[in-house]
Amino acid sequence: MNDYCCGGSGGWQQRADVVVIGTGVAGLVAALAAHRRGRRVVVLSKAADTATFYAQGGIAVVLPRTDDSVDAHVADTLAAGGGLCDPDAVRSIVADGYAAVAELVDDGARFDEAAPGQWALTREGGHSRRRIIHAGGDATGAEVQRALDGAAARLDIRRKHVALQVLHDGAAVTGVQVLNADGLGVIHAPSVILATGGLGHLYSATTNPDGSTGDGIALAMWAGVPIGDLEFIQFHPTMLYDGHGGGRRPLITEAIRGEGAVLIDAQGNSVTAGVHPMGDLAPRDVVAAAIDARLNATGDPCVYLDARGIAEFERRFPTVTAACHAAGVDPTRQPIPVVPGAHYSCGGVVTDVHGRTDLAGLFAAGEVARTGMHGANRLASNSLLEGLVVGGRAGKAAAEHAADAGASRAVAAEPAPRVALDRPLLQRAMSRHASVVRDASGLCELAALLNTATDRGLGSRRDVEDVALTVTANVVVAAALARTESRGCHHRSDFPDPDPAFAHSLVPAAAAC
Repeated sequence: MNDYCCGGSGGWQQRADVVVIGTGVAGLVAALAAHRRGRRVVVLSKAADTATFYAQGGIAVVLPRTDDSVDAHVADTLAAGGGLCDPDAVRSIVADGYAAVAELVDDGARFDEAAPGQWALTREGGHSRRRIIHAGGDATGAEVQRALDGAAARLDIRRKHVALQVLHDGAAVTGVQVLNADGLGVIHAPSVILATGGLGHLYSATTNPDGSTGDGIALAMWAGVPIGDLEFIQFHPTMLYDGHGGGRRPLITEAIRGEGAVLIDAQGNSVTAGVHPMGDLAPRDVVAAAIDARLNATGDPCVYLDARGIAEFERRFPTVTAACHAAGVDPTRQPIPVVPGAHYSCGGVVTDVHGRTDLAGLFAAGEVARTGMHGANRLASNSLLEGLVVGGRAGKAAAEHAADAGASRAVAAEPAPRVALDRPLLQRAMSRHASVVRDASGLCELAALLNTATDRGLGSRRDVEDVALTVTANVVVAAALARTESRGCHHRSDFPDPDPAFAHSLVPAAAAC
């Protein structure tokens, strides 16, 4: 790519066929797929860490020659999704899971084995079968990231590059405006793939890395692309509680409960007894809500995960063991203090199962996208599965679009100021009023606060992230207010039951208070 230049009123410029924004599982799989089809690919990364790297859970996949089936996995996914999954999308993604994992193995990934040549399978919440493959016990994400980083070493990956806006001519994508150490620039490209991850830093404490600030949601909204189901933010039931401040906190993988650990309160009573037939292995929304209710009833700061009965815990769960030790907890001798933590956005940029959006040339894959796979609540370990399958498909589709569209010419002006709230203020308010359980009063208070956001220029990564968080918070609040029911991981204390009239996605225009 020798048409790079700096200077002039337009800043630096470059050309590519496909620009991928994000370097987690969906982004790198997409970039590799486009590269392998002969396209010129540029990958943008603003941060060192990805959510993929921190994934302790595994990959839910139906393996051949087992007692599992695509039908069973689909049924479990639909049950967890609270009536909002797209059954055709679920089946399409689940059915391609094994092929996508096999391709990942070709790229160098290695998974734990129960016997030579036979992957070890575990079970997690909401699954009726043992179908979760892991690497390093509880370090699956790190292994997936390692393998993909190795395979992607040949790609043009730009670190510390922040995407400011997706450029288009009203009908199709023409490029991306980017901020880096050289200032503002443009990458002219007919295909752009959003693989920016989630929005966990809307909240004071989250399992997400620092870069999970809703950037892709904001980029899509500014490009006029629909966003769906953003009220459904999954709170992982068991985030390590250490009594300290916010930011990224370690999660305690669900596989520990799959191996027999139990949730208890400070008095030693079961947290989920009588709540759901699957008890501690109920879907995540059920377990998180049960913990929230118990904490509200007792006033305790946390509940506990008692894993003392699991043999060889330190060998089987080394990542969790290290996190616990860092917090002064020995999981082999004492219960692990846990609370629900902001973990995964089930909604996002509306796409089909190939990552296509309503804007020609704009694709989205991974957590930023809403394919219809997750509905109102994600089934455990379906995220890496979706990232692999849809990431690969999006890369292929973007490559095809670029070949058909040919070279593009983007026009970009100096980005106008947008509005943002002070980040700690926003995070405290979201944690108080839009967390595991919400109500109209708190959400309206949030909406009023968001209306006080002030102009912010886009001169730094922090500025861009604060603006993106504010934009994304507005969508979450509007969607949560519009959904006057409890469904999946969206719980309204003032509307505690599901309403059949809301068994569909909503696209609210603004908060209605």
